[in-house]
Amino acid sequence: MFLTPAERIADYQARGWWEGKSVDALFCKAVAERGDALALVDPLNRETLDGCAPERLSWTELDARVDTMAAALIELGLKRDDVVCAQLPNTVDAVILFLAVARLGLIISPIVMQYREHELGHILSLTDARAFVTVPAFHGHDYAAMAAGLIAERPGMMLLTIGAAAQGTDLRALAASADPASVAPWCAAHPVAGGEVLTICWTSGTEARPKGVPRDHNHWLLNAKVVVWGTGMQPGDVLLNPFPLVNIASIGGLMLPWIEVRGTMVLHHPFDLGVFLKQIEAERVTYTIAPPAVLTALLKQPQIAASVDLSSLRAIGSGSAPLTPWLIEGWADSHGIEICNIFGSNEGMALMSSPVDVPDRAERAHYFPRFGAEGVEWDSPVSAVMRTRLVDPETGAIITEPGQPGEMHIAGGTVISGYWRSPELNAASFDGEWFRTGDLFEIAGDGALSRFYRFVGRSKEIIVRGGVNISPAEIDELLVSLPNVREAASVGIPDADLGERIAVAVVVDDGVTPPDVAAVGAHLAGAGVAVFKRPERLVVLPALPRNAMNKVVRADLRAAVLAALES
Repeated sequence: MFLTPAERIADYQARGWWEGKSVDALFCKAVAERGDALALVDPLNRETLDGCAPERLSWTELDARVDTMAAALIELGLKRDDVVCAQLPNTVDAVILFLAVARLGLIISPIVMQYREHELGHILSLTDARAFVTVPAFHGHDYAAMAAGLIAERPGMMLLTIGAAAQGTDLRALAASADPASVAPWCAAHPVAGGEVLTICWTSGTEARPKGVPRDHNHWLLNAKVVVWGTGMQPGDVLLNPFPLVNIASIGGLMLPWIEVRGTMVLHHPFDLGVFLKQIEAERVTYTIAPPAVLTALLKQPQIAASVDLSSLRAIGSGSAPLTPWLIEGWADSHGIEICNIFGSNEGMALMSSPVDVPDRAERAHYFPRFGAEGVEWDSPVSAVMRTRLVDPETGAIITEPGQPGEMHIAGGTVISGYWRSPELNAASFDGEWFRTGDLFEIAGDGALSRFYRFVGRSKEIIVRGGVNISPAEIDELLVSLPNVREAASVGIPDADLGERIAVAVVVDDGVTPPDVAAVGAHLAGAGVAVFKRPERLVVLPALPRNAMNKVVRADLRAAVLAALES
């Protein structure tokens, strides 16, 4: 399936940004070069997660498993461009499925484990998925039963499970018996081009439901190069991946770079600091990613870091919340480990402030190189494959002077062409090749600082909790039916650990006892809403701030909520 315009594909290939190759071509090259070298390592605590013993696979063994998985998908009757939705924990099975889909020219739509019926029903309907792959159970939740209920409403969709379950087909067992000899003829008859869609990931914004972000093989392969260049990854690196393969942070930040550098990828799930540190020591990890809250906690509790050997670590990528010079300098001084400041998005944002480009650690905490900005030169190859500009949200004028906040617009080889089946949203979010990010930046200053951007805030209403985008409109829609409440609305409030947490403001009639935050959480749980979207603070207001169009003014609501919490 081609969604990127043919003229853009031709243009970017002529520029040398895209090579027109598939992810499988890169993977096969790595297999040929690395052979029996260690490629993939399961979470060391996997048995406690899903009852399966952790696996360690060489490149050759991984390639064989990809072939048998691909053979099973062929046997099930899946065809080119069929969408396979996958709700899987971060294990070797998720990687194998991803690579098998890439080999066959199918499309994979990975879904976070926290999503429940509310989000899943929307995604399955929007994608017209042919198959839904999940685990029988995980962390006490019956995923197979949940999926079976959703699929019962969608004739023609298959339920596939990684392991035996009361419902669905055991995909792991089917792969074990499938004939891998069927795969090569299939691939010869159905060659995959770089411009075809490989993934549909999901992200939230001001819209009421998750929106699909389709990315081509071309996008992912260039993204891998960008991350390798920007973070200074080296051939053979051992990468610790603590996040499920559901978005650009994990797929683009670690999985595709792992194939690019032909190293070892160590998987981790769910995040557990003790296990995470043990894996760094045991596997001699050289690069990983971690949120600022985790890095801050380790600096403030040095006895924890001192209990393990971190000497193999060369660098750590971090983002999702502002970094501080204290954090970056602390890790360099205490452990000799450099922190890369990363600002990314599923749509293609790729601002990176790395030790190579920004050796000054205080600058690295506060600023991002103006890669791809007109009239600004950087030696980094990243600057050559992307374009950035700041636009005044009110006038639409291009901002060229420091100190004036503007919306970041991005274009280039890592940026998607549009959201999945969302023409109205695309019209609002794209200006030709330029994507309107909704993030506010400014040129950092005069002189040497004019080469940098500084993050200011967001022009969109989205809540970012622990690096995950959450739509307040989606939550508000579900709060309408909250008992004994006249009106309610949600908003993000600052949090030192997660960047933001969700607060809800309710308005009740005189004499009515307002609900507490637990009751609101239970109401949303009853609607099948993911746990991370449920509010953690609640305030009662006499009225919600609204504009002349009767729309909630989110900035004023945030101020009112914060004032109520402080009183």
